[in-house]
Amino acid sequence: MKKVKSLVLTGLLALAPSLAMGGYALAQDNTVAAAPATENAAAPAESVANATEAAPAATVAAPPRMKPTEGIGMPKPGEITLQEQFTSTGHTARWLHDVMLLPLITIISVFVLILMLYVMVRFRRSANPVPSKTSHNTLIEVIWTVVPVVILLVIAVPSIGLLADQYKPAPKDAVVVKVTGYQWYWGYEYPDNGIPEFVSNMLPEDKAKENGEPYLLAPDNRLVLPAGRPIKLIITGADVIHAFAVPSLWVKMDAVPGRLNEKSFTIDKPGVYYGQCSELCGARHGFMPIAIEALPPEQFDQWVLSQGGKPAGAAAPAAATASAPANAEKTADAAPAADAKI
Repeated sequence: MKKVKSLVLTGLLALAPSLAMGGYALAQDNTVAAAPATENAAAPAESVANATEAAPAATVAAPPRMKPTEGIGMPKPGEITLQEQFTSTGHTARWLHDVMLLPLITIISVFVLILMLYVMVRFRRSANPVPSKTSHNTLIEVIWTVVPVVILLVIAVPSIGLLADQYKPAPKDAVVVKVTGYQWYWGYEYPDNGIPEFVSNMLPEDKAKENGEPYLLAPDNRLVLPAGRPIKLIITGADVIHAFAVPSLWVKMDAVPGRLNEKSFTIDKPGVYYGQCSELCGARHGFMPIAIEALPPEQFDQWVLSQGGKPAGAAAPAAATASAPANAEKTADAAPAADAKI
């Protein structure tokens, strides 16, 4: 009996290491089997995060290209006066030209013509064989001195006001665009909106006709501005002197290399307004058209977003929105501390 017990104990002692190793291996197998499950469970979360990062940000479509209106913002066939104006300074300038200067010029020209004809007939040799010995006439001399002075003073008052308005500084909330003249195209940059410079070249004749735009005035990329908002153009030249001119907006400013000239204005209504370089700048001077597309303010903001820019005044709301969760978190973190003090 003692021998049987000894044999059983000896067998158990011999099998103990094998059983222990088997249990350890089984535990390892279970751990390895559980690991892929954990990884697989985490994989969907990672794939969602990766998909979120890889997904492109929602893009904003640009407003459709505005069609020009014939006779608005461009010359008219047979036109002999100034183009119709769409800025406050343009309205003043056209009034000064049409209502004051043209009538005065016409009256003075007709008066001088009649006076010359009268003198030629009245004081010809055959009618006056003995010439007059009159040396001067005080009344006439006073009249021809005082009347021109009064006329010049009448013209000076609105003229000086117009000059002051043309060079009035732009307000702080104005839309800023840097305009650069190149040989022979224009470059436009929106520094406050974060839009880098893009260039504007003249369209070929077939493409201009296809777009319904006037040839020699239509470029591929327009200068897009908001109607009803103040605008400040910072104008310079990259190589030679150019001149940025849009007649229907009463805008004309030299683009001088090494100098920043400024022009401010506000466009009255949406539309397409054409202009050209107005300074002889080289062989292709006549092929530097300008087209300003004035959009309603909401569409202009949409265009800025479509170009990857930031509309004016967008930073403040974004900052407020970003700070709101942070403030909420601070409030939530402060609540337990208050409870703890109580």
